[in-house]
Amino acid sequence: MINTIDQAAMLRQVERWAAINSGSANLAGLATIANDLADAFVALPGEVRLVDPAPVEKVDAAGSINAVEHGRHLVVSVRPEAPLRMLFTGHMDTVFPADHAFQTLAWLDDATLGGPGVADMKGGIAVMLAALGAVEAAGDCADFGYDVLINSDEEVGSPSSAALIAELARGKIAALTYEPSALPDGTLAGARGGSGNFSLTIGGKSAHAGRNPDDGRNALVAAADLALRLKALHRPGLSVNPAKIDGGGPNNVVPNHAILRVNFRPATPADEADADAALTRIIAEVAERHDVAIARHGGFGRPPKPIDASAQRLFDLVRDCGADLGLDVGWKATGGVCDGNNIAACGVPVVDTMGVRGGAIHSSDEYMIVASLAERAALSALTIRRIIDKGHL
Repeated sequence: MINTIDQAAMLRQVERWAAINSGSANLAGLATIANDLADAFVALPGEVRLVDPAPVEKVDAAGSINAVEHGRHLVVSVRPEAPLRMLFTGHMDTVFPADHAFQTLAWLDDATLGGPGVADMKGGIAVMLAALGAVEAAGDCADFGYDVLINSDEEVGSPSSAALIAELARGKIAALTYEPSALPDGTLAGARGGSGNFSLTIGGKSAHAGRNPDDGRNALVAAADLALRLKALHRPGLSVNPAKIDGGGPNNVVPNHAILRVNFRPATPADEADADAALTRIIAEVAERHDVAIARHGGFGRPPKPIDASAQRLFDLVRDCGADLGLDVGWKATGGVCDGNNIAACGVPVVDTMGVRGGAIHSSDEYMIVASLAERAALSALTIRRIIDKGHL
């Protein structure tokens, strides 16, 4: 099975895909790579389709709620009626917009390729496709079905694909996601905290700062008070980061409008529930204290991902498969988030760093260790094969 993995062909795919700018907001680039990926995934014996993104809204600096466009998502469905089914996910978008300076590939040495998205995660997409191709080539897959999702908005929190992730996760025995390894040595990401992003719009009342300031209701001061109270929630298990305040105006006008942007990082579902309740309480307290109106927009888009018993079995299986291939596979908790958080929240065990080894992701120094293409494809293929042979996790 593993002998069918062609690293040279995988490298050519990565070079082709990484040369296409597919920043999360670059709709033209996303359309180009979505079509290219669709052409590549027809190699699998299933239905390939491009799914329209779900509607997404965002609060702008003026407090208006506007629609945000995203690219289409690639879905591949293979043997959907099979009794044993898995989910495989990746993302086609990168953090590098169309006007970013980091646009080209460069060999850092004979074994290391630098470039936008080579590790995160166009290399991972190549690993996924090669692994599934190797499993299919080995045969005996009649009872094994799966869905592939490659979304266009993971780097911005998957707002237009979250419902699709949940839909495709339903009924799956396990999932593999192809983010790059947590460390260049191949260490996997284990437990992950969650993430919630909120825009809190404060409506006050304007007044002249000299003639009648007490008639005003200062939205900027209310936003600052809100930020301080929320930051006071910060503790082990819950990171709170008030990130930006929009609002204010001339020095002689009491500002009637402000928006606070804040991010929460809860370690566990209980921490998320505590944060959500505290946010509701503090909004009410600040609104009353400053006699302002506060509208809440956003949510906890990435639930925490603890390692439960079923997830532990999947991690152990990946470790054992790695050992049989001569690979030392370990894992560690991480503060980052990805679509694995959303999959785990659906009750499906997931290992979400099955992609290439590399590093410096989200920077102009991003790189991929080329030998990890075949290495990680073999790890995935053997893991999948073991699940098929057992008929369960």
